[in-house]
Amino acid sequence: MYLLDSNVFIEAKNRYYRMNVCPGFWDWIEVHFSSGLLGSIEMVWEEISSNDDELSGWSKPRKQYFNAADEAECQEHFSNIAKYVMGHAQYSEPNRSKFLGVADPLLIAKAKTINGIVVTHESLVPDSSNKIKIPNICKEFGVEYCDTFDLLEILEAQFVLKN
Repeated sequence: MYLLDSNVFIEAKNRYYRMNVCPGFWDWIEVHFSSGLLGSIEMVWEEISSNDDELSGWSKPRKQYFNAADEAECQEHFSNIAKYVMGHAQYSEPNRSKFLGVADPLLIAKAKTINGIVVTHESLVPDSSNKIKIPNICKEFGVEYCDTFDLLEILEAQFVLKN
């Protein structure tokens, strides 16, 4: 299963696949949500459904595709990620709190639990960086990750213009 980060939805809505420009992208997500190939976690749903916008309107009736991340194994992985982040001398306190306060570490923990792949627009940063990015934490914990464009290619998505 591919687990989508909040920024996948937000970037798509704001930039590449605006809902009124590329409804096929959103239909494609729906199809793969229904098949179980794509999903996310409840905390991501909370992040993207909290505003009063198109994305919120789209996500609210699809809550069932955003999985709980409360099983013991997932919580153990989350705890290990939090310990790593808090113990990593390179990360500054504001960055630690910010990272641990959003869905990112729980999304990674869920992916590790189910042997899933995290889909994010974040990029790997050098080990010397004080920024905490999903790809770096995925790499540290042996979790696969990719971006939206890789996902579209892997799953052979095609958004074709028909008149």
